[in-house]
Amino acid sequence: MLKNYWNKGAKQKKRVIFFSAILLGLLFFLRDDYQPALLIFRKYIFVILLSFIVLFFGIRRFRRLASSGKRILTLLMLSAFFGLLYFVGWHYNMFDYMKTYNVFNNLNRFEIVELPLTQNERIQPLRNIFSMANESVGETKDVSLPHLVRVDGNNQWTMAIQPTEKYYWQGLKDNTEEVFSVSSTTPFPRFSSENRIPVTFSIGESLKFSRNTYNAVVQRLNPWMLFNYEPSDTYYMKNDKGAWVQVVSLIKWKGFFFPYPTFGGVMVVENGEHNFTDYLERITIGKGTFIAPEEMKNYEYLKRQNTLAEKVSRIQAESLKFLGGFSDPLPWNMKSAVKIPLAPKDQNQQPYVTDFDFSDTKVGAYSGLYHWFGLEPIGDERTSLSYSVFIPADGTDRLYYYDHASKKQGYAGVSAMPLKVQESKKEYDWNANAPVEFRPYIKNIAGKKRMFFLGTVSTISSDNPEQFDGAATPDLALVDSEYRDVVWINAKKPSTWNEEVYKQLNEAWRTSENGNIYFEKEKTILEKNRQILDSIKLISKQEKNLKEIQRLQKQIDSIKMNN
Repeated sequence: MLKNYWNKGAKQKKRVIFFSAILLGLLFFLRDDYQPALLIFRKYIFVILLSFIVLFFGIRRFRRLASSGKRILTLLMLSAFFGLLYFVGWHYNMFDYMKTYNVFNNLNRFEIVELPLTQNERIQPLRNIFSMANESVGETKDVSLPHLVRVDGNNQWTMAIQPTEKYYWQGLKDNTEEVFSVSSTTPFPRFSSENRIPVTFSIGESLKFSRNTYNAVVQRLNPWMLFNYEPSDTYYMKNDKGAWVQVVSLIKWKGFFFPYPTFGGVMVVENGEHNFTDYLERITIGKGTFIAPEEMKNYEYLKRQNTLAEKVSRIQAESLKFLGGFSDPLPWNMKSAVKIPLAPKDQNQQPYVTDFDFSDTKVGAYSGLYHWFGLEPIGDERTSLSYSVFIPADGTDRLYYYDHASKKQGYAGVSAMPLKVQESKKEYDWNANAPVEFRPYIKNIAGKKRMFFLGTVSTISSDNPEQFDGAATPDLALVDSEYRDVVWINAKKPSTWNEEVYKQLNEAWRTSENGNIYFEKEKTILEKNRQILDSIKLISKQEKNLKEIQRLQKQIDSIKMNN
C-alpha cells in the first residue's frame, strides 16, 4: 500500500518523506515516554511470543476449517489456552514464581557461620526523618524520600529539597537547589543551615518533562539499553572530587523465558543550572554518565556505598525460599519456604539499610552498608527468624545469609517485635503510637554475640497515616530475639546501651547459660572487688577500734600513775 502511494508521484513522495521524518523525530525525542512499553515487552517476551504463535496458528486453522463444529472447538481450545495462561501465570503467580527461581539460580550465595556485628547504629527510622525534613521546608518545596548513604566517611540521611509537585509551574521552571544531609547516628537530626547544602541540579525527581530525573536518564540510554534497563532509586552523595551528584540506580533485566531483575550499574548526574545548552543535551542524548557494575570499583565514592535498587535486593532475598528445592515453596510443601515479612503500609518496608562490621567473620566481605532482611516462615502465624540476609548495598555480586532455623536458635523475627514492645509498656496509648522499623542490633555482650532488634516508638497522625512524629529524642527499645525481653534505652547515650542491656538481662543469661565462662570470670572479678572493698572496710574499722583502745589504755595508765 505504501509502495503504491510512493509510486503515484513526487508530491506523494514528499509527503511520505515528511511524515517519516516526523515519525522518526517522535521516536527519537519521545523515547522516555514509550520506554515503559518496551520494558513490558522485554519482561514478558516469552509469553507474548508464545501467545502470538498460538493465536496465529489457531486463527489459521480456524479459517481453513469448513465444519462449524470444528471451528467452535478451535475457539474453545484457544479460549482454554489463554484462560489457563492467565490463571496459572498471573492469578496463581507462577510467572513471578519462575522469575524468582531464575534469580535464585543466578545468585552468588554465601552461607556464613557467624553473624557480623552492627556499627554506627542509626537512631531515627526513615519515616521520622522524612516527616522532620518536610517540617523544615516551605509550601512550594517537597523533600525526596531519604536514603542512607556514606558522606565524608559518615552515614548520612540525604534527600533533595525540590520544587513541589502540587504546583505545576514550579516543576517547569525551578531547579533543585538544596540537599539535606543529616547524621543518622544522632538522636538530634538538625535540618538547619549547616545540614542544608546549597547545590543546584537542573533535573530532579519532582520536575516535569525532560527535567525529570527518570526521563533524563532514559534519554541517555542507547537503543539496546532501552529494552533492558530501567531507572530506579535516586541517591544524593559526594563524588571523589567532593561535589554533590545524583546517583540513579539502574535495574537490568536478564533472561528470555522468565526475565528477572539484576543490578545494572548507576547513572551519575552532576550538578549544574538549567540553561539552553543543558536543555538541548537533555532532549537529545539525556543526562548522566553510565557506570557499569564491573567499573564501579574504580570510583572510591561508589565502593561500600548504598546504590543498589531495593527492588533488586528484595527479589534476591525472597529467592532464598528455594533453598529447600524448586517445589518447596509450593502449597503442598513449604517445609523450609520463607518470606519477607510485611510491615503495615504506613511504615518503611525491608530492607533496612544497616552498617555491619564483617572483620571477624573471615568471609572476605567488606564492612559498611548492607541491605538487611529478616526472613520468616511463610505462614502468617509463624514469626520466627529463619534467615538473616546481608546484601552488599553497593551492588557487589554477593549475597550472605545466616541460617538461624537449621541451627535451631529459636529467635523471634521482626513480625513478633511490635507486640512485645507494646506489652512491655501497657501505659502507652498504642492507638496513637506504634513501634516501627525493627533493625538488627548485634553486639558482643557477656561473652557471645547476641542479636537484638532496635525499634523506635513513633506517633502516627490519625488524619495522615504517612505522617510520623519526628521527635528529636524518640523512645527506643532493644528486644532480645532469643530471650524476648525488652530493654528501654536512652537515645541520647548510645555508649551506655550495652551496659543497660547487661544490667537488665545478665541474671536471666546466668541462669540459662551455666556453661558461659564469661559469667564465671565476671563473678570472680566481682567477688574479688567486693572482697577487696570489704577488707578495706574491715581494716578501717579495725584501725578505728585499735586507736580507741590505745586512747583508753593511755587514760588508764595516767589514772594509775596519779594513784
